[in-house]
Amino acid sequence: MDGNLLTNLVDPPILFFFFGIFARLIKSDLEIPPALTKFFSLYMLMAIGIKGGSGLAESGVSREAVLIIISAIVMATVVPIYSYYILRMRLKNLYDAAAISATYGSVSAITFIASSEFISKLGIPHGGYMAVALVVMESPAIVMAVLLAGMVRSKLALEAKATGSKSNRSLPMKKILHEAFTDGTHLMLIASLLIGVATGMEGKKTMSPFTADIFKGMLAFFLLEMGLSVGSRLREMKEVGVFLLGFGVIMPVINSGVALAIGHFLGFAMGDAYMFMILVASASYIAVPAVVRHAIPEANPSLYFTMALAITFPFNIVFGIPLYYKMVTFVWGA
Repeated sequence: MDGNLLTNLVDPPILFFFFGIFARLIKSDLEIPPALTKFFSLYMLMAIGIKGGSGLAESGVSREAVLIIISAIVMATVVPIYSYYILRMRLKNLYDAAAISATYGSVSAITFIASSEFISKLGIPHGGYMAVALVVMESPAIVMAVLLAGMVRSKLALEAKATGSKSNRSLPMKKILHEAFTDGTHLMLIASLLIGVATGMEGKKTMSPFTADIFKGMLAFFLLEMGLSVGSRLREMKEVGVFLLGFGVIMPVINSGVALAIGHFLGFAMGDAYMFMILVASASYIAVPAVVRHAIPEANPSLYFTMALAITFPFNIVFGIPLYYKMVTFVWGA
């Protein structure tokens, strides 16, 4: 088993990702219609949900499954907190710090899928409950960001009142939580996971021609679209700055190291520990930004969206996936 950089880079979907970036850099008119982009996203979530749910139905809820899910919730809560306190040391707009913290406390389903393909190619299994961990990490990060932003609003309220300025009105917490739990992509993943659990391996076999046989091709199209999106946002990198650029690269490695320590301490299987590292190291560029743009209107969307999509996502896809594999195999002695 060799999880080196070349093994990851020569995978066709990854090469399509690079092709998408190249197409944008040369200003090609290549594009994928928005409706198809949405379809590819929903397809990916359906496929991973069915696979994870059927796997969970077969294996049952083990002690390790419970520990992983609890650990996932804890990390989705803790990562935004320490990320916020790191970011606030350099960012003048504390709302930006709260919004960026939320994206790094949440997860990237596509990074999860690409990583799952990577270790499957190496013959390393992981439990279906990892898909449950993927599901449960979305909302805690959003809630923590809203709480942090509320803390900032409270702190600045007196100052705004003294100067006679009007602060932006934020959505009520009830509305924010509703959006967090009913976001279409999030809901599709939850529903697919439950359907996978309900139908088990028979359901997986029935859906296999759609969710397994053509999966690689659909992933290639989705990563092509991701490459086009990343290429489109490269010009916005100058807004991010050196500090945030470093944060977008270094923070995933730090987070993966924390996840590695937790996985080793709690005795996770190597494949599960690796996928847990991937979850904790990734950043959300779909569900969380969609909610945060309403929940924290004072934050600059081009910062938190560009960081998650144009910095951390490519870093994880190209370097992070094999790097985290090397880390986990070193600790597990594989």
